[in-house]
Amino acid sequence: MSRGPRLGADGLNRCPWPGDDPLYVAYHDTEWGVPEYDDRALFEKLILDGFQAGLSWITILRKRDNFRRAFDDFDPAKIARYDADKIAALMNDVGIVRNRAKIEGAIGSAKAWLKIQEEGPGFSKWLWGFVGGAPKVNAFKTTAGVPASTPLSVKISKELSARGFKFVGPTIVYAFMQAVGMVNDHLVDCHCHARCGAMTKPQRRIATKQPNRTVRQR
Repeated sequence: MSRGPRLGADGLNRCPWPGDDPLYVAYHDTEWGVPEYDDRALFEKLILDGFQAGLSWITILRKRDNFRRAFDDFDPAKIARYDADKIAALMNDVGIVRNRAKIEGAIGSAKAWLKIQEEGPGFSKWLWGFVGGAPKVNAFKTTAGVPASTPLSVKISKELSARGFKFVGPTIVYAFMQAVGMVNDHLVDCHCHARCGAMTKPQRRIATKQPNRTVRQR
């Protein structure tokens, strides 16, 4: 069903999918489509999108704090070392999605993430390289125009799979790309469209060395 932007009670036009759920609206306004360049945060979002497969995103969002607690704040170095006892504990954790294949997939993906970090420029730089380092800004007027996957998400999916990542099909990857701002799929009349589209990677701050006051001036 084709749907255009929805006018909220606060007078702001936004994409229709959050509805009136305060948690979902806050996620839409402050996270979805905002460019994310942090290596670990990107890993977390990719894993959570994998857990979403077959479920609604709001289900995962409501459990996100539980996931963070259960998965050591998505520290790939820790997840890569999970053993059978940890898997069993996760399977007994009612606060998360208890799916053995997805849990074991997260462990495999953590190992793949670590390998990219060790061998290359880092997960963030590798991922963002597919879109030239900046968000691809779309201008969809209704949800009917927003694709479930694209040739680029198919390409990234294949690359991730080849490196050992799990639950990274083209549809999951495209949802991930939308979430982390690699593509800006806020509807063009949504109040977030222009803001997210204008965002770029923050400049790395260079620490300035303070002069040593004990050094004798010439």
